[in-house]
Amino acid sequence: MVNGKSGWLALSPLFVFLAFYLVFSLLAHDFYSVPITVAFMVASAYSVLLMRGMTLDERIKVYSRGAAQSNLLMMVWIFILAGAFAYSAKQMGAIRATVDLCLMAVPPQLLLAGLFVAACFISLSVGTSVGTIVALVPIATGIASTIDHSLISTPFIVAVVVGGAYFGDNLSFISDTTIVATQTQGCRLGDKFRMNARIVVPAAVLVLLLYAVIGQGIEVEREVTEVDWLLVVPYLIVLATALMGINVLMVLVMGILSTGVIGMARGTYRFYEWLTAMGEGILSMGELIIVTLMAAGMVGVIRHLGGIDFILHGLTRRIRGRRGAELSIAALVVFTNFCTANNTIAILTVGNLAKEISERFGVDPRRSASILDTFSCFAQGIIPYGAQMLMASSLALVNPIEIIPYLYYPFVMGLFMLGSILVRYPNEKMRERVKG
Repeated sequence: MVNGKSGWLALSPLFVFLAFYLVFSLLAHDFYSVPITVAFMVASAYSVLLMRGMTLDERIKVYSRGAAQSNLLMMVWIFILAGAFAYSAKQMGAIRATVDLCLMAVPPQLLLAGLFVAACFISLSVGTSVGTIVALVPIATGIASTIDHSLISTPFIVAVVVGGAYFGDNLSFISDTTIVATQTQGCRLGDKFRMNARIVVPAAVLVLLLYAVIGQGIEVEREVTEVDWLLVVPYLIVLATALMGINVLMVLVMGILSTGVIGMARGTYRFYEWLTAMGEGILSMGELIIVTLMAAGMVGVIRHLGGIDFILHGLTRRIRGRRGAELSIAALVVFTNFCTANNTIAILTVGNLAKEISERFGVDPRRSASILDTFSCFAQGIIPYGAQMLMASSLALVNPIEIIPYLYYPFVMGLFMLGSILVRYPNEKMRERVKG
């Protein structure tokens, strides 16, 4: 068992990263002044030095094993293809044409609400927040450049998409977090969905109404009278294939090929210009890939030193009653998510322990699965070094810290779920109706 002193020491690389990044950014009054890659490099170097009784080669191997997990490398491949698609689509005019379509089809006052609904629907259909962000953030960024509103900036409108993306990540039947949460807690997908929907759907409706109210003051600077439909096809292909449940890597490959075929047929660029656009897109993901690998390596060291075990032990040793058990499950997955920066891994890490807690204190498995899934999505939605936030910031060319204050849905979702624990909603009778 890891004791308190060594446990906090094991977690210290995370604190070093946050302190270095936040302190120096605040001193400079500019979050762009400290590259997030440098903050992770400092924290990673510190984490390697923290391991005692090992040679330097052995320490680096521990760090490298953390960065070489298969699910994280899968994210890297997605980042590479997403960069290639985003830049080739932009170069051929697909983004502008899709933005024109949105401006012509949706009244300006409903643009924010429309984007949020689109993100919720797509993420619910495809079960992935990353795929939703890849599809919609470039469009949202293009729309942001046409809006004349004092409160609405590019980070604001990107946050609309990112927030909606977590709606489906939390509820979708094919979301990896939903599947892992139900499997570890031993309940059916449908039962968990009905239990969870009672809490997060009202949160989504509240946020939708908020966007509708904010959108009343929107004016669009560019008037659109016609749309080049052929240039919209790459995004239609990406959305359609994603909704069909095709693997996100294959979706992006088809999107890239369509930009090349249509772009050259339309004359918007030549073959070598298409290759150049893809190359620039891949290079634009360099910082994102580096941060992902360094964050994973640092987490590997934290796990090796017992930091994750320390969190699990510390948050479960003083549980009192069912409400305390539910709050402990929520705290477990949130803190673990902060350390791992991956909501699926966080659920896998604490899933068995959460099941033990729920069985001991009489927590309904559907309830514990909902808590795990919802709070993991909440935590993933507010950390600046999560894959989704880094992807969105890279595509929109903004700092992830700038997006966080506008993430209304993740915060409201977390508050609603916390409130449901405190007031014990739904009650036993409601739960039986959900089960029926």
